[in-house]
Amino acid sequence: MQFSFNLPVNLLFGAGAVNQIGSRVKAYGTRALIVTGRGSTKKSGLLDKTIGLLKEAGVEAWVYDKVEPNPTVPQVSEGVKVLKEFGADMVIGLGGGSIMDAAKCIAFMAKNDGDLMDYVYARRSSGEAFPIILVPTTCGTGSEGNGFGVVTDPATGDKKSLRGNMIVAGLSIIDPELMITMPKEVLASVGFDALCHCMEAYLSAIATPVSDLYALEGISLIHESLLPLYQGKGGAAEWEKLSWASTLGGMAIGLAGVTAPHGLEHPVSGLRNLTHGKGLASLTPPIVDRSAAAAPVKYAGIARRLGGGDEKDCAAVLRKLLADLDLAIGLESQGVKKEDLDWMTENALKVSAAGIANHPVKFSPEEIKEIYRAAL
Repeated sequence: MQFSFNLPVNLLFGAGAVNQIGSRVKAYGTRALIVTGRGSTKKSGLLDKTIGLLKEAGVEAWVYDKVEPNPTVPQVSEGVKVLKEFGADMVIGLGGGSIMDAAKCIAFMAKNDGDLMDYVYARRSSGEAFPIILVPTTCGTGSEGNGFGVVTDPATGDKKSLRGNMIVAGLSIIDPELMITMPKEVLASVGFDALCHCMEAYLSAIATPVSDLYALEGISLIHESLLPLYQGKGGAAEWEKLSWASTLGGMAIGLAGVTAPHGLEHPVSGLRNLTHGKGLASLTPPIVDRSAAAAPVKYAGIARRLGGGDEKDCAAVLRKLLADLDLAIGLESQGVKKEDLDWMTENALKVSAAGIANHPVKFSPEEIKEIYRAAL
């Protein structure tokens, strides 16, 4: 057995942890650009609370709130412009996965010139970025636990990750109490995304004993918490479990990467701008149908942690969970068209080659197209 381990995350976890943001952040500078969305952190009062806590600690804040789901290169560029005009010396990502990914990319491009996609495709490289502090308000992406920043280039439809330790947060504050205001639909979608992170990291060809520990614990915690919370039966303990599972999933993929479900989903949301977790809900069962026999021990381990018996149960267990979460949906109902299949197949092999290669089954282009067809 040979593997390497390097995951320089700095986590502050627990109910009420966000109340420490002022004292913690002042170690990184005195002028913070807060990257957030258009509505949720304002409606919940979190944005105003954060600005107040920063002010008490002597940190001045400016807000960039133009980030939308599936953040784009132009949104990152606009954020960089705002950062430079304000003179910020750090970036705080306050929100869900799209917010945190955008914050990472803004912090990176504020230190570097040229085209962001050149760095995404490793045509250029840099280890420089402004300090990043992340405060997740959804429990799904795990971006607070890794060095990935997913971004879409609207000129090409390419959705792919900027990657590197330079965009690992200097501090991630995970406060389960911030998740409680999520609408049920969002909870279902992000919770399933977290589950996919854990499953895919466990199945990956480059998984390690460390990533396996994270992934399997994450799957178990999600099984114990996601559905009860969705059904309104969970409490503080379940929010803690799901929040921690999301971070574990982010750390797991930081070590082992993703596989075919994310690999095939990114072209879908890159092209049609649909909700990432819903795209995964459509694609994951047909992928498992075509994969479980190739890795029976691992798929059996996943199935057992989700209430099944062996690898033959895995797809059925997932379909049952998705039905219970009201996520038993096809891609066509989300705006994907039959005529998109050829482009998505080609794009998956372009933007997701590594993830597809790490999957237990090495799907051919025609098999990928057939999976898309089955997911419609």
